[in-house]
Amino acid sequence: MKAVIITVGNEILKGRTVNTNTAYIGSFLTHMGYDVVRNLVVKDDPEEIGWAFETALSVSELVVSSGGLGPTFDDMTVSSFAKHFNIDLVLNQEVLSILREKYGLQGLPVTPERQKMAMLPGDAVAVRNDVGSAPGVFMRLNGKRVLILPGVPSEMKDILSNASFLIGGENSFYYDETIHLEGVMESSLAPFITELMKKYSGKVYIKSHPLGIENNSPRLDVEVYATGTDREKLEGDVRAVIEEIRENWKGRIGK
Repeated sequence: MKAVIITVGNEILKGRTVNTNTAYIGSFLTHMGYDVVRNLVVKDDPEEIGWAFETALSVSELVVSSGGLGPTFDDMTVSSFAKHFNIDLVLNQEVLSILREKYGLQGLPVTPERQKMAMLPGDAVAVRNDVGSAPGVFMRLNGKRVLILPGVPSEMKDILSNASFLIGGENSFYYDETIHLEGVMESSLAPFITELMKKYSGKVYIKSHPLGIENNSPRLDVEVYATGTDREKLEGDVRAVIEEIRENWKGRIGK
């Protein structure tokens, strides 16, 4: 199963905010068994947002976005998504009730700007936000799944966790192990990795991560991972590759 991550926000594109959300969502989805194939970053613009969702849905079964769910004028992800796919927004009474309760505890009214966070696509499911105000938005579109999350990292993480049962892959698993090598140049290891990739074609993916400088005290982490429907088999394949690396690079294994 393939997934695409969308990040919405001018602050990301101009470098004011580091896009940590994509890293977190990517790891979350990978460990659920998804193959994350793209990461799209677009500005706060209805046409750009609509293009991003259409592009993402054309190549994946799941799209997860973050950013643009708040009360300000530039929080336009939900409305832009709905407009692009000709979906009506409706006032979700359950979300409105939650907003009234949350703001009421502070003696504050639900202003039009706050009520905006309760305007959801008609067939959408509001996903509980235990950290902030705006709920996550989940819906199915043409047999595919879309999850729209806030950009605030703490809220994004909370809602993503709450939505896991909605986006969980069926019988799909992920497993990885990493082995550390000291004093090994990536270019020296490359032919060995190539041969392993041929030997285990389609079963595992092997990725070297240089930690030092190639020609001066080189160090490497070698990551081996696999995704599949048979957890026991993919774990066995990963461990077999790790063992081959261990046997062929004795004396280079670090901690």
